[in-house]
Amino acid sequence: MAAARLSRDLDRRRREGAVLTATVRTVAETGSTNADMAELARNGASEGLWLRAERQSAGKGRQGRAWQSPPGNLYVSTLVRTRAGEPSPATLALVAAVALDETARVFGLAPMLKWPNDLLVDGAKLSGILLERVGDAVILGFGVNLAHHPGDLDRATTSFAAHGPAPDPQLFAETLAESFARWVSRWREGIAPVRERWLARAHPPGTALTARLADGTSLDGLFGGLDGEGALILRLADGTSHVIHAADVFLL
Repeated sequence: MAAARLSRDLDRRRREGAVLTATVRTVAETGSTNADMAELARNGASEGLWLRAERQSAGKGRQGRAWQSPPGNLYVSTLVRTRAGEPSPATLALVAAVALDETARVFGLAPMLKWPNDLLVDGAKLSGILLERVGDAVILGFGVNLAHHPGDLDRATTSFAAHGPAPDPQLFAETLAESFARWVSRWREGIAPVRERWLARAHPPGTALTARLADGTSLDGLFGGLDGEGALILRLADGTSHVIHAADVFLL
């Protein structure tokens, strides 16, 4: 596919000493940009490659949920090749969140972060981020409601267009790619600056939350921050704290 040729060109330019940040390749339609990027990762694609689709026919969210993909919104994926000695690959969820938050602010919105990587505006969900592991690569897919937002979900959603002009998807993707490259570089030196920025953009300590765990049980408590590895700390009513590494989290 064309993206594979682009990946080979990026590798060649790196060998020739070119300074690269990111290249965003756009296609009119695909099934899923994450699935395409996973295929590229298996075929040796390196960092700096982004794939954006104007429309997806089989977009997906967390836990296999379908992701509605009308034209005008952002559907884009990239990859990070992990290396020994780096922070946990799971903490790339925080990297993705702070980069997307930074980009949203460039285009006029000031979201609030909810663990691990949701962006909320007035309590409504603006975006979704999906991480998948393929060998030594982490695939990161971003779905951002620019021009539209669904109205039939079990939680409130919003879009840029609900608050002002909708950004151009290609320009938004290119801005996000540059921000993400900067934050990945910081992350490779240690998670502390990423964690600090995430906490600065998140709901305040003491915010009431519900964490729905993978086994179907739920825990109610107060937001107690993040541990040193980026996991959620939930303060329970009995005074104990519970460290959560994976859950769906809801504001109460």
